[in-house]
Amino acid sequence: MTLTDLTLQEAAARLAAGSISSRELTAAHLDRIATVDPRLNAYLTVTAEQALAQAEAADAQRTAGGETPPLLGVPLAIKDVLCLQATRTTAGSRILENFVAPYTATAVQRLLDAGAVILGKLNCDEFAMGSSTENSAYGPTRNPWDLDRVPGGSSGGSAAAVAARLTLGALGTDTGGSVRQPASFCGVVGLKTSYGRVSRYGLIAYGSSLDSIGPLARTVADAALLFSQIAGHDPRDATSMPMPVPALGGWTEDLRGLRVGVPREYFIDGMQPAVEQAVRAAIDHLQALGATPIEISLPHTAYAVPVYYLIAPAEASANLARFEGVRYGPRAEADALWDVFEKTRGERFGAEVKRRIMLGTYALSAGYYDAFYGQAQKVRTLIKRDFDQAFEQVDVIACPVAPTTAFPIGTKVDDPLAMYLEDVFTLPPSLAGIPGLSVPCGNDAEGLPIGLQLLGPAFGEERVLRVGHAYEQTTDWHHATPAL
Repeated sequence: MTLTDLTLQEAAARLAAGSISSRELTAAHLDRIATVDPRLNAYLTVTAEQALAQAEAADAQRTAGGETPPLLGVPLAIKDVLCLQATRTTAGSRILENFVAPYTATAVQRLLDAGAVILGKLNCDEFAMGSSTENSAYGPTRNPWDLDRVPGGSSGGSAAAVAARLTLGALGTDTGGSVRQPASFCGVVGLKTSYGRVSRYGLIAYGSSLDSIGPLARTVADAALLFSQIAGHDPRDATSMPMPVPALGGWTEDLRGLRVGVPREYFIDGMQPAVEQAVRAAIDHLQALGATPIEISLPHTAYAVPVYYLIAPAEASANLARFEGVRYGPRAEADALWDVFEKTRGERFGAEVKRRIMLGTYALSAGYYDAFYGQAQKVRTLIKRDFDQAFEQVDVIACPVAPTTAFPIGTKVDDPLAMYLEDVFTLPPSLAGIPGLSVPCGNDAEGLPIGLQLLGPAFGEERVLRVGHAYEQTTDWHHATPAL
């Protein structure tokens, strides 16, 4: 076993025991990035010099003795929509091509405070808008399991880097499925946190009422450790909830007494048969561990796609108005101010970003606000109510992450509706603001990973992590490694 094959917790234990140094561990990952990433394009920026300096500082701190933070010397990476001071932060867009962040996002700072080493910034769909990482202005990331397929999105770089052993863990963001879906496509664990559980300060916003930051890792325990470090109240974020972070760990594989909801609306015509078979087999496995499956209904699921693609683009239209060549980003030359705006945005925003800005601006325009945006918010309330009522009957909900496994690069990029439908099972939980976990649960006939999605009530991360850990520890899917 090489150093890059270690899980995060295995690496942390070896660091604590003194059997490896952070410099050795960091250098091993940097070497693998240099060797493997040219084929994947998972990293947009590799902070090698800074990472080695952080690693040496971590080794010195450990040698000095005393209490050490939980991630001391552990190399991690972050999605390039999260600010890291004095480091290029592009959000996958040409309009921020040379933007150097003047401060660090709270979630990233908490990793640094816990002793983490930051290897670099990871590729993503432009401004986190996409389900395949094909919308990045810096080229698509490729799936480590099949280089001709997408890794999912928008946190595709994060998922691919974890799966390919280019980092021990990563941060991604999930607006409508952008942690869970790439985790499923790449065969890793991804946690979408409850809205308000992790501070959004320092996150380049896409949809302000939907964005959440969450970890991707090799195991549930690794994801839980990262979650425990980034969660918690932040006075700099008005939507950050003043709630204690739950104690995690000490879990067993005994699920007796657990009620598992199985929503009939999440097993639909047109699903890839292998996905349904793997997820139903995973639910049967939970039953074998003592859980009781209960069929439930989430009747407004069918409205999630249109509701999301009214609300999220409307919020994006407002959030991205600041990128016009005056306050942020490079400026295109023109004779009139409005021409500067039009030319700057027209030349440096990608097609998908323009599409969503136009959709959102239209939905917010006079005469259409009540008919589109206002109506969507009412239906969003009904979707949330579905989950609230379901969690009166069950403890967790088990369902697919996506209707298919990873699809070939280029097959859906010109068909926005087909791309949007990839998020049909991840959008309702995002609209409701509840936590969701993707755990590997199988492979299709071509060897591509399949994810099981576990959903819990708002701020019920400990619950979904506990169930995911029980499933993971009694199966072997998380041990699979792409043959790069």
